[in-house]
Amino acid sequence: MARSASDYDESDVRIRPNKRGSRPRSKDRPAHLDAVPAMVTGVDRGRYTVIVGLGTDNERVVLAMRARELGRKGIVVGDDVALVGDVTGSPDALARIVRVETRRTLLRRTADDTDPVERVIVANADQLVVVSALANPEPRPRLIDRCLVAAYDAGMDPLLALTKADLADPAPFLENYAPLEVPAVITATTDADGTDGLDAVRDALHGRVSVLVGHSGVGKSTLVNALVPGAYRATGVVNDVTGRGRHTSTSAVALRLPDGDGWVIDTPGIRSFGLAHVDPERIITHFPDLEAGTDECPRGCSHDEEECALDTWVAEGHAGPAGTSRLESLRRLLRTRHTQSGD
Repeated sequence: MARSASDYDESDVRIRPNKRGSRPRSKDRPAHLDAVPAMVTGVDRGRYTVIVGLGTDNERVVLAMRARELGRKGIVVGDDVALVGDVTGSPDALARIVRVETRRTLLRRTADDTDPVERVIVANADQLVVVSALANPEPRPRLIDRCLVAAYDAGMDPLLALTKADLADPAPFLENYAPLEVPAVITATTDADGTDGLDAVRDALHGRVSVLVGHSGVGKSTLVNALVPGAYRATGVVNDVTGRGRHTSTSAVALRLPDGDGWVIDTPGIRSFGLAHVDPERIITHFPDLEAGTDECPRGCSHDEEECALDTWVAEGHAGPAGTSRLESLRRLLRTRHTQSGD
């Protein structure tokens, strides 16, 4: 005889164990003491190209994914990471990145000067190469200044790489940066292979991890292809109407120089470089001849106002014969945070 609903009570109800909650969760995470060190050379849609055994006879390229325990922690080109899983590098292998090691340097930018969200470009580079064409398209000094500020903020050495020198004399442009004492290399990359002046570029990159930045159309990818034969970085042309280049590189990638002693990291062309994350005081530390003069500045001094003590410091000769031009260059860089982040 069938039972009606009123005949049931709580003792008739079968409780299914909650398997997910049956075991207390632990906040402890595995230490992964057997994890293998590697360097990230490329990022593409959640997959990371890394090199294991860097500099050894067993060096190999491995494809990896990010482990769940890393959460939303970002991984960028240049990162030193730790891997577990299949690190053989075989075609069907997939390892897991379980740890991102402490970064030595971090090149960052924001979308504009009011955006609080930082965008990490690369990690662990020690030289920022600002690539600019001398013509076609015309140089964009404010963008170059912003890149220099980002280099100083990141603790990286800046280098100017001027391309298309067969179209314009580099001397007038370099006069603007002489007080900053930023080294420069000059190439003519409008020829087929971009080899004119390339030896000077190679010398400047030797033994360094260098990240190349510049807006589209300046010859950055052409320069990379000349430095690293077989890189096959896409190149584009400059629009005759707008004077702007077309974005050809879509993601950052680290490429080893042919001599094996140095890396270049090519990045997509940029049209703006926000500096909302930059503390102006960090910029001043890269002007040691002027930094000591800020001791007499009023609290909260922007170093670009009437009460700034740097004017007296320079006038008294404490910053040397180039003090006046150095101070103006410093203030020019500081002002970049209050101008548009593009042109």
